[in-house]
Amino acid sequence: MSETKTIYIADDEGSIRTAIKAFLEKAGFEVSDFENGDLLLEAFADKPSDLVVLDVMMPGSNGFVVCKELRKISTVPIIILSARDSDLDYATGLDLGSDDYLSKPFSPMALVKRVEAIFRRIEFEKERNS
Repeated sequence: MSETKTIYIADDEGSIRTAIKAFLEKAGFEVSDFENGDLLLEAFADKPSDLVVLDVMMPGSNGFVVCKELRKISTVPIIILSARDSDLDYATGLDLGSDDYLSKPFSPMALVKRVEAIFRRIEFEKERNS
């Protein structure tokens, strides 16, 4: 990963946003966080990020809605991070186009490793298709 990758986070819990942001920034990513999905969508329309992390249960547009809206305009990798952990929730998130789904409580290190794995896969695909 030669250039700094940008990540947008939407979660209505400030403590979770702060923790995710700290771990991702420590891993070398540039992170912007938003308290709801509508703010993330506005920011993405102005300047798309390289990856998005979404909570499902937020006021306004929930994570599933945001995922669906992002898929209309972008192939940006999306990780859903939610306390909703039923099989139906996982299936819904993946069916709407998310690349991964992590349940809360979660390990911030596991999230960082999943983000890094997604970016490695993207780089590999770019190199292979060059």
